[in-house]
Amino acid sequence: MSTLSQLEFARNYTLGRLEKVEAAAWDDQPEGFNNTIRWNAGHIYSSMEYFITLVCPEYTAHHPEWGTFFGTGTRPGEWSGNPPSQEELLEALKEQPGRIRAALEGKLDVPAAKPITIGALSMETVGETVEFIVWHEGLHAGVIDALSRITKK
Repeated sequence: MSTLSQLEFARNYTLGRLEKVEAAAWDDQPEGFNNTIRWNAGHIYSSMEYFITLVCPEYTAHHPEWGTFFGTGTRPGEWSGNPPSQEELLEALKEQPGRIRAALEGKLDVPAAKPITIGALSMETVGETVEFIVWHEGLHAGVIDALSRITKK
């Protein structure tokens, strides 16, 4: 399975989890969890946009303003203003992989415009960054799944 196909596979899994969550549970934050289902969904979206713009500067990010709600270190309890709705997030998550595939097709072996280092991990190519994004989405999809089970009414 190609890297871009893995990205789409991960997104389909995430969307499957999100579409099963009751609307009332999107903003529940159980004890022991740092964030909510809405935050995790938005974080997946915003992080992908952010990382792709770093490694592929000709890519134009959609909804960069959402980073104030969903960037690393943000928390729903500290939000100022209204975050995107459940419908807005689902729509954005559905259309994002197609835009990413169109922007990156044939470029996975290209050196990243700005190599990314996170701890001991160094991502030197566009493809290495996409592989990280797929892993990152899977991590947060798992949190979404756990939150949906805990908050089920």
